[in-house]
Amino acid sequence: MPKILLTGGAGYIGSHTAVTLQADGLEPIVLDNFSNSHPLVMDRLARITGRSLALERGDVLDTAWLTGVLRRLRPDAIVHFAADKAVGESVAKPLKYFHNNIGGAVSLMRAMTQAGAEGGWERVPALVFSSSATVYGDPASVPITEDFPRSHTNPYGHTKLVIEDMLAAQVAAEPSWRVGVLRYFNPVGAHPSGLIGEDPEGPPNNLMPYVSQVAVGRRPCLQVYGNDYPTPDGTGVRDYIHVMDLAAGHVAAVRRLLQAPHSFTVNLGTGRGHSVLEVVRAFEQVSGQPVPFRFAPRRAGDVAQCWADPSLARELLGWRATRGLQEMCADAWHWQSGNPQGYR
Repeated sequence: MPKILLTGGAGYIGSHTAVTLQADGLEPIVLDNFSNSHPLVMDRLARITGRSLALERGDVLDTAWLTGVLRRLRPDAIVHFAADKAVGESVAKPLKYFHNNIGGAVSLMRAMTQAGAEGGWERVPALVFSSSATVYGDPASVPITEDFPRSHTNPYGHTKLVIEDMLAAQVAAEPSWRVGVLRYFNPVGAHPSGLIGEDPEGPPNNLMPYVSQVAVGRRPCLQVYGNDYPTPDGTGVRDYIHVMDLAAGHVAAVRRLLQAPHSFTVNLGTGRGHSVLEVVRAFEQVSGQPVPFRFAPRRAGDVAQCWADPSLARELLGWRATRGLQEMCADAWHWQSGNPQGYR
């Protein structure tokens, strides 16, 4: 059974990917320092999968420790999730993002190289990188294909762009490296069991968890940042993708890299955009709860609209998103209503 190491594997996307990998006959190993996740996730994963998943507790910035983990485990593939991910926070705290995101990726790549040299691997593990649609900056048009010009409008997107370039340089220098870069659009929703879901610390920086917390009574009102964008209702439009569809995309990427030694970069999205107000109305409908909101000024680093052309992922990985906005909202509500305070 191929072993797949998930850095940040107890986080929102990592935990759902762990479940999906296990269901597909692969062996997920969670690596996390729980700085932005909760140890209770491991118990929830055991309830969903029917067995305890392996855990390595530590920080990807600790290169010596990480090298030892890789040398001992000898994983077949690594999925690198571990990173800070809030656009707004990255604007306020850019150094934190440069240190954790870029520094973490450098540490992982060094550990992979060192463990390979010391351990005599036949080949370096395949690597799937958790990138983002923020590398497209403010796109000139939509839908977005992978050959669009890259830029950034915030430090978070800047870190993803830099890491993509680092990986491309490493693949050019060492052709034995197999790297899959997945540019996510906007992950939302939760596992249908309601046992795991998105649980940000402090006020959420993303729309769906904020809407969920307003609906469950944890927060009084949603702030909608900007109602004067050049979109049908003036609010920002995004490509929201169910986290279980996104998790399936990681499984497809891992399978592809294990079978074919070719690196690739693909968008993971639905190919359709929804505005903030569309999401609010859909959530009210499935939850039966009001979601009061008020408009606020635009937020630094945000763009008007952004959605994917996911056809390359269909072609290369045989993957496509299958869940719509109603199911995204219903699963998010199932998680939030059953866990009003998240894991805490």
